Amino acid sequence: MYVCLCQGVTDGQIRDAIYDGCCSYREVRETTGVATQCGKCACVAKQVVRETLSDVQNAHASLAFPASFAQA
Repeated sequence: MYVCLCQGVTDGQIRDAIYDGCCSYREVRETTGVATQCGKCACVAKQVVRETLSDVQNAHASLAFPASFAQA
């Protein structure tokens, strides 16, 4: 889905930027150009960033303690 029509940025591109190492909305904005013109997409872009960062954090947390290392 297109998030930023001015720059042609999709939600997939925002997610990819995070998977490639961006750790904040500011970094995503600098990398993709999202919300750098009219700014109407900023709220949706921030939401995608928050959700994706949360998903990445949860994935890392679940990998931190594999089931084979859990104490009984």
